[in-house]
Amino acid sequence: MAQPVDPTLVAGLEITDGPSGLKPGVLDAGLPVDGGDGGEIDRLAANAVADVQRYWREHLPAVFKRDFRPLASLVSYDSAGRGRKICGTSTAGLVNAFYCAGQDVVAWDRGELLPMLNDSIGQAAVMAVLAHEIGHAVQFRLGLPAATPSIVKEQQADCYTGSYLRWVAEGKSPMFQVSTGRGLNEVLTALFQIRDSAGVAFDDDSAHGNAFDRVSAFQFGFTDGPARCAEIDEREVEGRSTQGAADERAAAENVRLDDRQALADLTTSLRQAFRLAAAPPTLTTGAACGVTAEDALASYCSESNQINLDLDGLVRIGTPPRRGRQGGIGDFAAFAEVASRYTLAVQQEGGFRLDGPVAAQRTACLTGFWASTIVDGGALTLSPGDLDEAIAEMLTRNSLIAADVRGRTLPAGFARVAAFRDGFSSGSQSTCGDKYR
Repeated sequence: MAQPVDPTLVAGLEITDGPSGLKPGVLDAGLPVDGGDGGEIDRLAANAVADVQRYWREHLPAVFKRDFRPLASLVSYDSAGRGRKICGTSTAGLVNAFYCAGQDVVAWDRGELLPMLNDSIGQAAVMAVLAHEIGHAVQFRLGLPAATPSIVKEQQADCYTGSYLRWVAEGKSPMFQVSTGRGLNEVLTALFQIRDSAGVAFDDDSAHGNAFDRVSAFQFGFTDGPARCAEIDEREVEGRSTQGAADERAAAENVRLDDRQALADLTTSLRQAFRLAAAPPTLTTGAACGVTAEDALASYCSESNQINLDLDGLVRIGTPPRRGRQGGIGDFAAFAEVASRYTLAVQQEGGFRLDGPVAAQRTACLTGFWASTIVDGGALTLSPGDLDEAIAEMLTRNSLIAADVRGRTLPAGFARVAAFRDGFSSGSQSTCGDKYR
């Protein structure tokens, strides 16, 4: 039987919501930056690089029996400027950060990329981007073959980022801090924003992974440490990824939940995933019950065994934004919110409590398990990008995917995603009852 997971912790650490980024009063590390303007963004980036290198000076020898050699140079550029050549690549219009093994250099765009991440998400996002690039430098020092597929290199680098941020979250960094609540949410949001778009195959020459893949790799590193990161290979990625191989699948059109056939297909998929001894819950529209969370779009009524839906609200969250128009997240986010309420009937039949943080964890896990049952088709079929929509929903303030019967969600986005991933990866409904009890 699996070891129960404490809902009050994030991978064994207390849930905190303090500030993330440079600690007050920290002096600049003094690393030289070629092309820098001496501004706030360059100082933040250089300090982040210094901190990540400090982590690897300690952990590369301890874990891999190799000394960590500092980077040969750091380069800052403005993507809106005239451009310069770095490792043969022009920086004109290059909104990016990257590592070049040939010159052992980490470079970043101070003009658009890092200011955008800093302003829209927070300093933790900038830390994560630089830690990712130094993860590639670690691969170079460990002798990872240059012919290694891009998806493996990028997933390992995301994983190494997680291991570094665990060290920061444990309070071991003299320069930076990151909270396990809001701070890790910022990091997961950054990974979501820089994911591969739907339809990019995992064997593409520049594949990084969809949001679900990238967050999974990050969590491997945060939870299990850098040795786990080196184990990521093509077979492992292919086994857990829904991004697809070189069949160039296109993302399916979003389906509205107010479509009668869509609702019928969702109901069928849930009944196929969860074989209930008693009558399955019915889906209806009406007044919410048992819900105290603001703006809950679905609710489970345990006494009447009904799931009440706010169809208008679910259609809004299920309609992604289009050019020039605001929107929600995508159809899978709406489908998963309804599925999460269905899992409460499953938990009730199993004799589990429906309220409290453990129930919220179990709900996320069972919703992830349901998602795994539609990977290969049936009444519904998981499309490229669908799991990314689940990630986006779980990073919102009132995520129903990881909420109990009263709509109270787990406080940490990291914990919500981890529980969903447990269910998706396990292939067994019983795993959720064993781990979250």
